[in-house]
Amino acid sequence: MPLTDKAATRSLCLGLALAQAQAFATTELDACLLTALKSADANTRVQQIRAACLTNKPAPEPKLTSEITAELNQGSKDTELAQISRTDTAAANGMISSRLIAERTTAFDPFVITPHKMNYLLPASITDNVNTEVYQGVDAWSENLTNTEAKFQLSIKVPLNREDLFIQNDGLFFGFTLQSWWQVYSDNISKPFRETNYQPEVFYLAPLNWHPAGGNTGFALGLEHQSNGRSQLLSRSWNRLYLNFLYEKDNFALSFRPWWRLPESKKQNPLDSDGDDNPDINDYMGHFELALVYKWSDYEWTSQIRENFARHHGALELGFTFPLWGKLRGYAQYSLGYGESLIDYNHSQQRFGLGIALTDVL
Repeated sequence: MPLTDKAATRSLCLGLALAQAQAFATTELDACLLTALKSADANTRVQQIRAACLTNKPAPEPKLTSEITAELNQGSKDTELAQISRTDTAAANGMISSRLIAERTTAFDPFVITPHKMNYLLPASITDNVNTEVYQGVDAWSENLTNTEAKFQLSIKVPLNREDLFIQNDGLFFGFTLQSWWQVYSDNISKPFRETNYQPEVFYLAPLNWHPAGGNTGFALGLEHQSNGRSQLLSRSWNRLYLNFLYEKDNFALSFRPWWRLPESKKQNPLDSDGDDNPDINDYMGHFELALVYKWSDYEWTSQIRENFARHHGALELGFTFPLWGKLRGYAQYSLGYGESLIDYNHSQQRFGLGIALTDVL
């Protein structure tokens, strides 16, 4: 069977290293390299073999090939990233684990950006009730806002560990998500970005050894900040500590994420720079989020629900992605309720958008 370019390159490197080891096999290190190179396949990296031999303790005879291979395999496990399936169970990987496993190959590549949440652009996002009241008396262009605007989201994450921290396949991550609403269709104003939300977070992800109905479970514990970067009367922000329970089975995934808002001091004056910008935000944003994802063929359905049962305020978001061409996917999004953005946390509206997605949820 013909080798791929990548395999051929590895084979060439192994061949050159083998020739060098044969010429200079005068030390125990060289003997170890020679033994390992003779039995290595095209997928074995030269630096892996050398690292394994360098860590071997002095011995009267070179290690057996099986021993060196075992050490190489153990070395590859040391660089695994988090997932929510475990290798000590028979449960099959679901959508969450499959995505995390795929991300490992490029997680530490400096030329690759790893997505966190969805990345999308909706050139047309139409609302039945744009929030003009909040801008009155602050921005002169509030009455010129249109019900149709563009919306986009950019979201990335970075792994902060190469080796397991506490248990097998756990991991620590930094994530950053940006959402923006752009009044690109307004005529009488200079097409401003009406609202932009910034959301940095740090979270710990780990699997659980619990497999209800033959699926996998895991959890994420995180701390996140969310703000709109505005000042005084238009400033909105909050900090949350959350616990996210994850479940996957085949093409279905579920996320249940309750949170606790970190308390802030009360403002003495609305124009103060310090203090709570939105003390009643929990009344509208709720105390938890339930998300469901289902994938069939090349189509993905998503739903998110937030609710405050005491105040009966919350929100619903439905999404659907479908193939277009290449890496681009079509994306339809519908939302209803409070908190579509931070500036609208206490404003109810119904919205529908259509555009493209660069990455799915899973």
